[in-house]
Amino acid sequence: MSNQNEFFVIKAKENGVNVIGLTRGSDTRFHHSEKLDKGEVMIAQFTEHTSAVKIRGKAIIQTSHGIMDTEE
Repeated sequence: MSNQNEFFVIKAKENGVNVIGLTRGSDTRFHHSEKLDKGEVMIAQFTEHTSAVKIRGKAIIQTSHGIMDTEE
């Protein structure tokens, strides 16, 4: 399975958690942004256009590599 097929889950622990997608290629840029409120869950995956995701705020992130908490 390639990285482009992997899903990850983000659960907001507070209002106003920002999820920002970053592009692939020689020029990395912001290309998509979502704002989550407390308790909201976003299921996402990497694509041919998205190579990285930046998360601002208190959230729990679940990937195939484990679970991370932005507060730890």
